[in-house]
Amino acid sequence: VGPLMALANVLALRATVGHDLRYSVGVALLVLLEVTLAGALNGAIIVLTRVPDIVVTLAMSFVWAGLALLVLAKPTPGIPLDFQNLAQGSTFSPWVPNALLLLLVIPLVWIPLRRSRAGLAIYAVGSDRNAAFRSGVNLGLSRVLAYAVGGFFAACGGLALSMTTGVGSPLAGTYYTLSGVSAIVLGGVSLAGGRGGMLGPLAAAYILSLIPAVLIYLGIDPNYGQMIQGVLIVIVVMIGGIGTVLRRA
Repeated sequence: VGPLMALANVLALRATVGHDLRYSVGVALLVLLEVTLAGALNGAIIVLTRVPDIVVTLAMSFVWAGLALLVLAKPTPGIPLDFQNLAQGSTFSPWVPNALLLLLVIPLVWIPLRRSRAGLAIYAVGSDRNAAFRSGVNLGLSRVLAYAVGGFFAACGGLALSMTTGVGSPLAGTYYTLSGVSAIVLGGVSLAGGRGGMLGPLAAAYILSLIPAVLIYLGIDPNYGQMIQGVLIVIVVMIGGIGTVLRRA
């Protein structure tokens, strides 16, 4: 997720510098498509080669990170102000910030997908691949779709970062890789697949975003934030493992 997010961020910077809002929105839609296809490519490689998911995901993360560096060698400002304003301020009401409206993209995509046959197939494959196959689910297509959805949301994150900071950075995804894993684990999503939803990771992401501010308030070096996230992941996974063992007993 992190490298794809960085790729979306630098592509947006490269293509929108010096252009108006209409052009920038068109670029954003194109970036969404490109990074979604990049995510789908990850899934296709896994399905076609039958190499373990984690190996392909890690290997391709280096590919996307390298591509981001080729597109933009260093952090560079230049995102048009009109495009930045889509995520800043309040256009329609002083009580409804634009950033909140952008968050609506998540449920607008997730809820229909979750209730569709494709969404149910993704959950089925994650829960029990053999049972899903016996039920007639297309395992390969479902896995590619799952990675495409991941690419789409990574692109959304990269574009949101572009709008909130006004900067394109090939290293933008470094921090968010750990944050993404932390959010899904703390949000109750099973790393093995087949269990989890939307609200848990969103709540966990919000809580994790408060960690640096809390550390600063307590007079603690905010660089300890990633250490805290790592410890939390280990604790939550350990608790989940212990719970599984107890249920089997």
